[in-house]
Amino acid sequence: MGKPLGVGIVGVGNISSQYLANLPKLKNLQLIGVSDLDENRAKAVALEHGVRQFVGDAIFASPEVDVILNLTLPQSHAAVSTKALEHGKHVYLEKPFALSMNEALPVIELAHNKGLRIGCAPDTFLGTGIQTSKYLLDSGAIGTPFAASAFWSAPGHERWHPSPAFYYQNGAGPLFDMGPYYLTALVFLLGPITSVIGNTTRSNRSRFIHTGPQAGAPISVEVDTHICALLNHANGAQSTIMVSFEAWGSRLPTIEIYGTKGTITAPDPNQFGEPTLIYTEADPEWKSVEPLAGYFDAGRGFGLSEMAAAIANNRPHRASGALGIHVLEVMEAILNSGKSELRSKISSAVDPIDLVPLSREI
Repeated sequence: MGKPLGVGIVGVGNISSQYLANLPKLKNLQLIGVSDLDENRAKAVALEHGVRQFVGDAIFASPEVDVILNLTLPQSHAAVSTKALEHGKHVYLEKPFALSMNEALPVIELAHNKGLRIGCAPDTFLGTGIQTSKYLLDSGAIGTPFAASAFWSAPGHERWHPSPAFYYQNGAGPLFDMGPYYLTALVFLLGPITSVIGNTTRSNRSRFIHTGPQAGAPISVEVDTHICALLNHANGAQSTIMVSFEAWGSRLPTIEIYGTKGTITAPDPNQFGEPTLIYTEADPEWKSVEPLAGYFDAGRGFGLSEMAAAIANNRPHRASGALGIHVLEVMEAILNSGKSELRSKISSAVDPIDLVPLSREI
């Protein structure tokens, strides 16, 4: 292994704690420093982890930083990624890739023109859970897959998040916040999506912050909070997705894949290593499957580490910008279809993504 890739984090909000916990475990990455609009917050994180605090745009100009880990709010994703690329840095960013395809396409074009890598969360599909499900599909364990379903629901992030207002603004809602986990998994399992039919709605219930210093403050809802869609995949399979900030409770499975000879219940794609279940014509009882592929004990940051390994070995990385763009176009099309009540075609695609061999390290 060569010199670790120097990482600079822009945005040290809630999600950053998970990345910060995992980065020390990833030997091909070295955290150089952090930056945040809230300089006091950045200072505290820098002191805690023994790294530099960058102020303003200094993190983009630092020769020690090879890649910007963009953990800003979705409204800033495209601008921060663009600035990083313009300074010659690779980029790995939290989902969604951007707020719209109009924002996203210039970013991916800039990365291509500069010969820089851009990767995009979620990287949860690199864990043993979804990877094992894909291994079973590829091995023909349930015959030919022809359909799938994906469900996620909660009553709303305001019940636990101390500053949840952005979840109800443009670029968030259940589709842009949670949809990427489920759509990424579906694309990895069944291949690219070619068209969608969407249906979107919201209830009239009032929302307020439940915890933290803003508890009791009302929340303005600017997005639809219950989304359903039918998705057609290039391989002929059809999948169904529902994501909601409206449901108080649910017992629906997270992801199921239906084949001509059986069914796979895939684990929650918001997690990395939960077990996969299988039920087949030949063995009609639900059985848990031991891990067959993927990274053991994976966590957020493994996608960036895998991208660093791909750079070192001059091969494509798995949690790619192309995958992030494809998922973004699908989400945008679902919302547009919900408004127009028409099927929306998807113009982007993504190449097949190689399985991760069962391993503990990247």
